[in-house]
Amino acid sequence: MRTLDPLDGIAAFLAVADTLNFTQAADELGMSRATVGAQIRQLEDRLGIRLLHRSTRKVTLTEAGSAYREALSGVLPQIREAERAATAFHEEAVGRLKISAPPDLGRMVVVQAVNEFIQRNPAVAIELDLSHRAVNVIDEGYDLAIRGRLTVEDTLITRQLTTSRIVICASPDYLSRHGTPKEPYDLAGYACLHFAELRWGRIWPFSRNGEDLRVPIRPAFEVNDALSLRDAALLGAGITLLPSYIVSEDLAQGRLVALLTDWDTGSVPIHVVYPANRHIAIKVRRFVDFIAEKIRAFS
Repeated sequence: MRTLDPLDGIAAFLAVADTLNFTQAADELGMSRATVGAQIRQLEDRLGIRLLHRSTRKVTLTEAGSAYREALSGVLPQIREAERAATAFHEEAVGRLKISAPPDLGRMVVVQAVNEFIQRNPAVAIELDLSHRAVNVIDEGYDLAIRGRLTVEDTLITRQLTTSRIVICASPDYLSRHGTPKEPYDLAGYACLHFAELRWGRIWPFSRNGEDLRVPIRPAFEVNDALSLRDAALLGAGITLLPSYIVSEDLAQGRLVALLTDWDTGSVPIHVVYPANRHIAIKVRRFVDFIAEKIRAFS
C-alpha cells in the first residue's frame, strides 16, 4: 500500500546511500534487508524516479539519488531533535500546564501550591483558570481540572484527591456576644451565613448515631462565594458552614471556633480530572501528586 508520509523510506535511503550496502544499512536500522529494499522501492515509486543503481556486485547512487541525498543533508538530525523535544514532555516536567480550579480552593490551596511547584519545576509555566464553570477539559485545552462532585466522560481520568469535612463555625467575638448553639435546631436563633449555591438549598444537614436532621435556616447573609462567607464569619457576622480546606487554618489559629462538633455535617470530595492517555506528560503526573498532598493537608 502506498504511503502519503513524505518521510517514509528516507531513513532507509540515507542509510543505504551512506553505506552503499543494503545488508549493512539494514543492520544499522535494525530492519531486515527486505524491509529496507521495500521502503526504498516505495520511495522511488512515490518520487517517480530511480535513486539507486543496484547490481549483484554493488550499489551506487543515480544522479537524482545524489541530488536527493544532498538535499536531505541534516534532515535526520532535525527529526531526532524534534523527537527528543517531544519525548521531553514524557521524561521531564517541561512546558505549559493549563489548570482549572474553583475560586475558593484555588485561592486557599492551589495558588500557594502552584508557586511552590514552579519553584521546584522551573521549566514548567502554569496557566490557572479560577471559576465554578464546568470546563470541557479536552476541547478547551486544559491539562487538568480540579473539582468537587463530578460527572465526567470516559475520555477523562478521574482521581479523588481527598475528602474535605464540612465545618460549622463562628468567630469567638460572635459567640461571646450571642452565645453558643448546643443543638442543630438552636441555629434558628442565630445569624446564619449561607452559601447560595448549595444544591440542597437553605438547609444544613446533620447526622449522629443513625439520626439524620435537615435543619432549615433563614440566612442573615447569603452569597455565592465561599471566601466571602469566611470573611463575614471572621468579622463576627454569624455562623457559617464551610469546607475545612477554607477554614482549617482559621480554626487552628483560634480565629474561628468549630461548633456542634458531635454532629457530622458532611464532606466534599475533591477530584482531579485529566485526559485519558497512555502517555501522560510527566508535568501532569507530577502536579497531580503534588496537589493531592497539599489539599490533604487542608482537609
